[in-house]
Amino acid sequence: MLGRSEIFRAAAIVVLIAAFIATLFAINRRPSTPAAEIAPAVSPPASDDLTAELRRCSALGPQDAEDARCVAVWEENRRRFFGRPARPLPLSPPGAVAPATPSSGDAR
Repeated sequence: MLGRSEIFRAAAIVVLIAAFIATLFAINRRPSTPAAEIAPAVSPPASDDLTAELRRCSALGPQDAEDARCVAVWEENRRRFFGRPARPLPLSPPGAVAPATPSSGDAR
């Protein structure tokens, strides 16, 4: 026959197992609202301009260190990365348009 302490020990183990199973069910339960409803924090038009300029500056290669517009674009990229508010990009001088992607003859 089982003693009183053994019965309490078995009951405690059953309670712990039940609590563990209930916790697993609570963790694995699906959320009631879909996560797609969350709006993006960055507006796409501002980031598209910056992205296009970053690609243009990357295509320049080592020359971008001398290009004043690329220096400003890289600085703005660092500002946005560290969570500071976005500023408008500086205007590009006329005739300073470069391709957004490297040409096929570019040897990298």
